[in-house]
Amino acid sequence: MRLLERMRKEWFLVGIVLAIGAAKLQPGVGVNGGPLKPEITVSYIAVATIFFNSGLSLKTEELTSALVHLKLHLFIQIFTLAFFPAAIWLFLQLLSITPINEWLLKGLQTVGCMPPPVSSAVILTKAVGGNEAAAIFNSAFGSFLGIVITPLLLLLFLGSSSSVPFSSIFSQLFVTVVAPLIIGQIIRRHIKDWLERKKPPFGAISSSVLLMIIYTTFCDTFSNPHIDLDKFSLVLVLVIIVSIQLSFMLLTFVFSTRNNSGFTPADTVAIIFCSTHKSLTLGIPMLKIVFAGHEHLSLISVPLLIYHPAQILLGSVLVPTIKSWMVSRQKGVKLTRPTV
Repeated sequence: MRLLERMRKEWFLVGIVLAIGAAKLQPGVGVNGGPLKPEITVSYIAVATIFFNSGLSLKTEELTSALVHLKLHLFIQIFTLAFFPAAIWLFLQLLSITPINEWLLKGLQTVGCMPPPVSSAVILTKAVGGNEAAAIFNSAFGSFLGIVITPLLLLLFLGSSSSVPFSSIFSQLFVTVVAPLIIGQIIRRHIKDWLERKKPPFGAISSSVLLMIIYTTFCDTFSNPHIDLDKFSLVLVLVIIVSIQLSFMLLTFVFSTRNNSGFTPADTVAIIFCSTHKSLTLGIPMLKIVFAGHEHLSLISVPLLIYHPAQILLGSVLVPTIKSWMVSRQKGVKLTRPTV
């Protein structure tokens, strides 16, 4: 009974396992040109649905209220879209001498280039009681920046994709990401009261569509006879991903809690999650666009597919610890304030 309850709570992680299992059993169903026609249903319809959904669910007024905290936004965006990919690149120079599959290493680099997710960092910041408005703004703003910066970073760090024309990347991203988001925001203005009253399951809808994208991605993997993924590489990549997350969370914590940082404990919570989380929702569709037709696309996608559930699980485990730190720190600040 407890297992069923746990599975219901972690249905998305269970869904990823089932999607990969189903792709392994019948890979022909979800390949390009197959019965599901993913070149249309996934590349355009599914991706546009996710971002239309995001446009409907994002609270515009909360995002605008967080605009004034420029130092916080700069810290998060520079760490996420500049320091993170550069640090991963340096780290991968060391890993390149190991026997880890080279396409998994390239996949690790793509993780570094990804923008923050719209959901998980916000959910965890809220659970701790941190600066939720800043988390919402930076997650959304980072996603918009990612539309332009992530393809540039991918082309900078992964020369193999340099043959992809920029015009096709940006036009497809505009059609499937930017336009649906804007349309969703416009519609939200007219049905805002209904949305507040009914509270549709936006997260579950996006996650369900995302499972379809994951399924078709792995159908490509298993239908390719040239893919040779060894267990050693896979386990090592999992260990590396968890190590990267813990190291970067510690690094952002140290930098944002210095005496002259100017950040509150609540700000630090938002920084820890927003700076280290990476978007699967934007990442997988973007990889499908940038590496369209690439025979190793599925292997390149594996680290991102591991990173996403790992960041949610790790963040959830650390919530009580970070919360107790924040509460004690806030009490300490109140006690040290001089009485008038």
